[in-house]
Amino acid sequence: MKVGDIALAVFLAVLAVVSAGALNHMNAADRSIDLLGFALAASTALVLAVRRRWPEATLAANVVLLSTYLWLTYPYGPVMFTFSVATYSVGRYLPLNRAATATLIALVVEATHLFVHPASASGLYGLIPSTGFAIIPLAVGVMVRVNRESAERARADAIRERVSDERLRVAQEVHDVVGHGLAAIKMQADIALHLLAKKPEQAEIALKAISSTSTEALDELRATLTVVRGRAPAPGLSLLPDLTDRMSHAGVEVRLNVVGTQRALPAAVDLAGYRIVQESLTNVLKHSPVKRATVKVGYSADAVDIAVSNPANGVPVGDGFGIAGMRERVTALGGQFSAGPTAEGMFEVRAAIPAKGDA
Repeated sequence: MKVGDIALAVFLAVLAVVSAGALNHMNAADRSIDLLGFALAASTALVLAVRRRWPEATLAANVVLLSTYLWLTYPYGPVMFTFSVATYSVGRYLPLNRAATATLIALVVEATHLFVHPASASGLYGLIPSTGFAIIPLAVGVMVRVNRESAERARADAIRERVSDERLRVAQEVHDVVGHGLAAIKMQADIALHLLAKKPEQAEIALKAISSTSTEALDELRATLTVVRGRAPAPGLSLLPDLTDRMSHAGVEVRLNVVGTQRALPAAVDLAGYRIVQESLTNVLKHSPVKRATVKVGYSADAVDIAVSNPANGVPVGDGFGIAGMRERVTALGGQFSAGPTAEGMFEVRAAIPAKGDA
């Protein structure tokens, strides 16, 4: 039982008893109120204390007590409101078919007092107030239940959508980290296999690079998972020198050019910029026969512009989490993204990301 339900039940019980005493002898047709009448009036309200847990049982008890009160021709009054609360409760907490059935049965039982109570209206006029005390509260209860269920479904859908977005974000982060590391490892492994028989000393250098690259990739993967758990800051554009050094060791010649005053950016913008450069350089490593790229990062007052270009020979646009993932990162932040060949014979990835304010 909830405290609010108990308080409501006690309030209606006091109201029913006080009003029954006040209305006593106001209509000569009514039976004089006595101890039994007060007990019945109070009981019709007190059963409402469990209306939320057992709405059907509450309605059944209420209609039996109320009908007995009225069959004994005690005076009408606020005691009738207890019937309304009981019918509202079945509409609020039960499926529509059960609520409607229970209310119809209760209304039929309650309406039988019209045949014996001398103060009731005759004929169909007597059914009007009885029906109003039942149908209107039932309809209100059903509407409240439907609205609440709709709100709960909307909240559940929103939670599922956020979970799905978070899974996609984690998948993109892992893809960017693992894909970058594996591409570098594969390149060094190919070099090692090619040189193993003819120049074993150079193959050893490539194998050491594989070991170093795999260690760095594992460290970045751990850092990324730590970020997902909310324990550490995500990588940002300030780490581009480290990224370009790793790519140089993997076999891609990278020239980094920063224009404007480098500043702290909002975390989402900083991470997106880093991942765009990382994924673009990984594509160069995997797909371009010319392992050379230029990275330009331009800082302005309200945006950061990123351009990664390399010779276009045979570089595919691709799909999956590559180009598509970069585009989604940028557009989600309200920026503009493009990727494709240029008139100068280069393949260029460009991103302009709004970055008003500092981190």
